[in-house]
Amino acid sequence: MSSKPHSILYLSRKEVEEINLPMKTIISSLETMFKEKGEGKTEMPPKPGIHPLPDAFIHAMPAFIPSLGSAGVKWISGFPQNQEKGLPYITGLLILNDPQTGIPLCVMDATWITAQRTGAATAVAARYLARPESSTVGIIACGVQGRSNLEALSCVYKIKKVKAYDFFPEVARKFAEDMSRQLNLEIEVVTQPAEAVKNLDLVVTSGPILKKPTPVIEKGWLREGSFASPVDFDSYWQGGALKEISKLATDDRAQLEYYRSQGYFQTTPTPYADLGDIVAGKKPGREKPEERTMAINLGIALDDMATAIHIYHAALKQKVGVSLNL
Repeated sequence: MSSKPHSILYLSRKEVEEINLPMKTIISSLETMFKEKGEGKTEMPPKPGIHPLPDAFIHAMPAFIPSLGSAGVKWISGFPQNQEKGLPYITGLLILNDPQTGIPLCVMDATWITAQRTGAATAVAARYLARPESSTVGIIACGVQGRSNLEALSCVYKIKKVKAYDFFPEVARKFAEDMSRQLNLEIEVVTQPAEAVKNLDLVVTSGPILKKPTPVIEKGWLREGSFASPVDFDSYWQGGALKEISKLATDDRAQLEYYRSQGYFQTTPTPYADLGDIVAGKKPGREKPEERTMAINLGIALDDMATAIHIYHAALKQKVGVSLNL
């Protein structure tokens, strides 16, 4: 596969977004990837990174998925300080290479990919760890990730009710307005974090990732039988609340332990399974209705490659993007 001999396809953020890869396609591709990961068929070294400012990061994320023919690297940054400057928290680029020759095929903006694949990973985890009849959702932090996670969960479950909380009430109101229209859902804006956790089936927290957080979710808030997905590491969850979890999974155990060595996850129990092991059938998912379950998906390069390869093929088919000489 290639765009042109000795050329590379460039896809801007606008072009990636306009391709508008369906969320259901991303979820399906990630489920395929996690099964292959669980079977030991993928390649993903630990991601190296630099940290120019407190709580900021720039990471290199390489990965290879044989069954999808997807190999490449994402160069991604997350700067919480950007929000005060009117700039996006997450920005980055992704490069795909031909796995047969190593020749670069495509460079694309990674912002949309990062948002959508993160939501899709939550949906894959929920399929195996949440109750099948789950129908209510709580969203804490109503930014890009709150939106993508709700969209993804609505692809897997028949959602009847959503409660949304954000530190900035106007952000929660805009979230409710936009997402209720997009997904045809009833979304209630609430004024306290507890209202977006208690008595709900599925809970997503999606604020900035902080090394020294001041978590607000307390022991007893997440009810028995519920599933939670903290896509902001453990920034919102107190140690007592985490210790109540019956089954805690992660998308990559080695990566979580690396972050623990760097000062994150100091009150987080050791996960019982990698999500790939669960999807591959090597470890059980939910076994009892009353189990509190959680998936701490850190965001792995395999997610990105599972998504980007479909965008690349769609771009070739739609004749989208600019061809640049190597």
